[in-house]
Amino acid sequence: KTRRSSSWDRTGANDDSVVVEAGQTVTLLETTGAGSVTHLWFTINSSDPMNLKNLVLRAWWDGEATPSVEVPIGDFFGLGLGEYFTYQSALLAVAPIKALNAYFKMPFASAARITLTNESKIPTHSLYFAVDYVTLAGLPGNLGRFHAQYRQAAPCKGWTNEWDNEYRPPVGDRKNLKGEGNYVFLDAAGKGHFVGVTHAVELNQGQWFGEGDDMIFIDGDTLPTINGTGTEDYYNGAWDFGGQAFDYAHNGAPYIVDAERLGGRWCLYRWHIESPITFEKSIRVTIEHGHANHRSDNFYSTAYWYQAEPHAAFPVL
Repeated sequence: KTRRSSSWDRTGANDDSVVVEAGQTVTLLETTGAGSVTHLWFTINSSDPMNLKNLVLRAWWDGEATPSVEVPIGDFFGLGLGEYFTYQSALLAVAPIKALNAYFKMPFASAARITLTNESKIPTHSLYFAVDYVTLAGLPGNLGRFHAQYRQAAPCKGWTNEWDNEYRPPVGDRKNLKGEGNYVFLDAAGKGHFVGVTHAVELNQGQWFGEGDDMIFIDGDTLPTINGTGTEDYYNGAWDFGGQAFDYAHNGAPYIVDAERLGGRWCLYRWHIESPITFEKSIRVTIEHGHANHRSDNFYSTAYWYQAEPHAAFPVL
């Protein structure tokens, strides 16, 4: 059966939003029984210039003690720098002018609870939301639960500022086979599959930031189980994207400002829905910040995955 939990005006008038006071938590969905969330939609009117960072989305499945989703709302929808832009992908989309959409399936066997907390000192004047879901007779016993986790490093501290070209010494000769010092998108324990990541970058140095390789360690491997060839390659582009923004179903860099200049800003995403990256015991998804981690840019990311519960403790937000 198809259902929706939304901010519609219960009096039948046209005030279809809710106020979220400073420090307040609003419940977006609370239901019991089996089902699956199929779509999230939000639009926000706030005088807080950083509301996309200060409003935090959380979700709990089946009465668990700690949330499986804990992400600033902007980062959850790929707006990792606290600024709006429009784009379309298979799992996330931002429509004109400030409409946030997510299409992940989020199953639950006995209960679901989704909240939004205003962690700023400024009230959110109008929060409009819709949580579409279906109720079901039951779920398969081995179905993974949806997870999303935010991380940041501002900056990712590199090992040198003395360089002028990533291919020449001392940077080009630096070795990094085991991922030491890599930025970590996800470090999870259990059984499941990694679906993808949204990734925002602020440049603290000029030139191209993305010589770093993706390195994914599965089930305790000490060397990368999966090793990439460069940041733009992981996001399925090439040659630093030529500084050109793009948004495709599985991959994109929809927001690029001052591409290779100090203060430049990037938002990127990659969905592995054509071939989810599976793990039986653990997974550690990482990427270098510059070749062998020589750069010190700011990274902000959200990882998305499914796994059997229980999940490992999240880092403190």
